[in-house]
Amino acid sequence: MCLAVPGELLSIEGDDPLTREGRIAFAGIVKRANLAYVPEARVGDYVLVHAGFAISVIDEEKARATLALLAEIEFGDEA
Repeated sequence: MCLAVPGELLSIEGDDPLTREGRIAFAGIVKRANLAYVPEARVGDYVLVHAGFAISVIDEEKARATLALLAEIEFGDEA
């Protein structure tokens, strides 16, 4: 099973469409991901990240709903 996790795009580095990277925040953790599959992504957008690649831009409401569900799975009723 594969899982893509939503995160907020904080910054973008690079001009080459194939190697452009972004810093992405996942509930307080910041990681880098390749942005080749989402050339339309802009700082402030929410993207789905799988295996180090942003694979889709999603709206903030869907991203927050998904993050809430993931927190519920992790923490049960404590979240």
